[in-house]
Amino acid sequence: MTRRGLLTVTVLLAMCGAIFAQRNNDKKEDANQRTIEGVVTDSSRALIPRAIVQLKDMKTLQIRSFVTQPEGTYHFAGLRMDTDYELKATLDDQASAVKRVSTFETRKTVTVNLQLEKK
Repeated sequence: MTRRGLLTVTVLLAMCGAIFAQRNNDKKEDANQRTIEGVVTDSSRALIPRAIVQLKDMKTLQIRSFVTQPEGTYHFAGLRMDTDYELKATLDDQASAVKRVSTFETRKTVTVNLQLEKK
């Protein structure tokens, strides 16, 4: 094999190793993350678009918001498994009860449906 061919093979092997290492790191990061998703409905179980769902990180007290899609769905991704979260939905003069997702919940994807009621 020529020097050029040997160099090409060496570079390709190094690139494959880097790609494999990156994939392993992605899997480790995903092991500590979860998703919380669900739908927002009213008292008659109709799906509610444009409701505001707030997610509160109970460690940092940071609040993230999501406006529900036309199907009434919401989705929060990249959440830490070792953190408790509180969720609530609001729209005009309606609000849902506060729901909590605990660190003891081991599922990667947690479904929390919220029902709006008059305040």
